[in-house]
Amino acid sequence: MKIAIHHNVDSFSERWIQYCQEKEVDYKLVNAYATDILAQLYDCDAFMWHHYHTNYKDVLFAKQLLYSLQIAGKKVFPDFYTGWHFDDKVGQKYLLEAIAAPLVPSYVFYDKQCALKWVKETDFPKVFKLRGGAGASNVKLVHSSFEARKLVEKAFGRGFSQYNGWGGLKERYRQFYTGNTSAWDVVKGFVRLFVPTQYAQMHGREKGYVYFQDFIPENGYDIRVIVIGNKAFAIKRLCRENDFRASGSGHILYAKEEINEECVKIAFSVNRKIHSQCIAYDFVFDGTKPLIVELSYGFSMLGYDLCPGYWTEDLVWHEGEFVPQYWMVENLLKTD
Repeated sequence: MKIAIHHNVDSFSERWIQYCQEKEVDYKLVNAYATDILAQLYDCDAFMWHHYHTNYKDVLFAKQLLYSLQIAGKKVFPDFYTGWHFDDKVGQKYLLEAIAAPLVPSYVFYDKQCALKWVKETDFPKVFKLRGGAGASNVKLVHSSFEARKLVEKAFGRGFSQYNGWGGLKERYRQFYTGNTSAWDVVKGFVRLFVPTQYAQMHGREKGYVYFQDFIPENGYDIRVIVIGNKAFAIKRLCRENDFRASGSGHILYAKEEINEECVKIAFSVNRKIHSQCIAYDFVFDGTKPLIVELSYGFSMLGYDLCPGYWTEDLVWHEGEFVPQYWMVENLLKTD
């Protein structure tokens, strides 16, 4: 089998290439953005592309290219089952509800009056989200019906920028305060108040719907379980100080003892239904009951290198180092 790889620096592709070189797997590098990408793939059996939700070019066509190749008979990563719901929290709501997965209760409205009626009748706090965004961006805790009405009016009016300048600046300052970034990065965040990211400029404003989830209190952390094939690994992410959001906090615990294995069990069970090649499940707890917040096929490559081991689908723990990106290639090579 010959594998085509679109290479991005600091992406999964670095380790895909490394695997192919170490195992002497036939591969070649291609440019997914080129107009002749199909011609480049002519002599290849598979195509792998770690596409990003924050790259406007990737958002424009990555899924369409990958799924077209899958229909044509080539193996791809990520495939349809893995990627169609990527960076789409609304799509994830429908998917998880359809298979009766334990999802945090979620609500979406495409009509302003229906949304305002719900706001009047529901209780608070609630969590407001845009359908896209990672690292807890585009996420806001809504304390009252007054705040919710303002969000509904904006959602069906001017809409929301894809980049929250003030939120981004606060996060950069938090990272600087904790020693995880530089003063120059904070300065760049200040500039972003006036000059939006390229993605925000090209993508346009988000509007025409509004999405909320129930707020599940007393969660000082979340559990992220990543399933790749018949293996899974997990981390515990602590919330930011004086904040309910754990995603993107940078405060991570890796020890096996920190992970509620019920989350691992649920992740394997759900993945048997959705057939994803690689998927991250984020869990919070309603009392002792794990609930899924959202999904993502992509994750920070370096953030999981300290995981001390992994589980197989029989929930047996395997101690030791591993490279998740190697599993992605191995599983692609094994598929019929």
